[in-house]
Amino acid sequence: MNILSIQSDVVFGHVGNAAARFALSRLGHEVWAVPTVLLSSHAGYRTVTGDTMSADLLGRLVGGLHANGWLAGCDAVLSGYLGHADHAGVVADAVRRVKAGNPRALYCLDPVFGDGGRAYARPGVAEGMARTLMPLADIITPNGFELSSLASVPVREPADAVVAARRLGRPVVLATSVPAGEGRIGTLMVTADEAWLATTALLEHPPHGPGDLMAALFLGHRLVGATLQDALALATGSVFSILAAGGSEMALVARQDVLLSRAASDVVRIERLD
Repeated sequence: MNILSIQSDVVFGHVGNAAARFALSRLGHEVWAVPTVLLSSHAGYRTVTGDTMSADLLGRLVGGLHANGWLAGCDAVLSGYLGHADHAGVVADAVRRVKAGNPRALYCLDPVFGDGGRAYARPGVAEGMARTLMPLADIITPNGFELSSLASVPVREPADAVVAARRLGRPVVLATSVPAGEGRIGTLMVTADEAWLATTALLEHPPHGPGDLMAALFLGHRLVGATLQDALALATGSVFSILAAGGSEMALVARQDVLLSRAASDVVRIERLD
């Protein structure tokens, strides 16, 4: 399957496209990676250099794919961190072009704008995602803070997250970092008719990037026919197994075997909430 992935990229480490591209390729997908920002590393390091792509350049890169007729052969669009509010319009145009050529294509929106109780994206980015991109999304993958912000509903437990997810009105919501009781953390998959909670042990001080990896893996599994429940279990298990290896960066290359192993999901507890 061909996936257009529009999100941040880094030279060192595994966040944004530097996580999604490898993981999706390992699952057998072709990834067309377009960077919204290009940085030396994620912002958690002492020195970070790089730049934000202009909306004009972003649009020209996508336009080149369209001019060659390639977007008509695209099976999914994945978008994540946007460096500027104007990027939302470029992503929306890309999604519309892809769906015009392939009406069955999926759009997965990872609304990366905050975590841990605070927003860190530039002004206007969260609003652009909510107004411009969310109405186009087949799948949306917010973390607990982003879900609460988008739905204007406090998320303190899985039941709150189900209510918040359904307020977004999208076909599939995959909410990560949902509080799930003492020593556990949850990933919640919600549709209009069902809600499934996958939980794993809570790891202290995980590296950056698990949300980017989760969105990519869930989309990647869905594209090859996995049920929603299986895609949830497989993606959650793989991400947890990679994070459990420890380190300041996700051990994505060292633990790449878990991306293709159903056994990785054995560490996940899954229950249906409704």
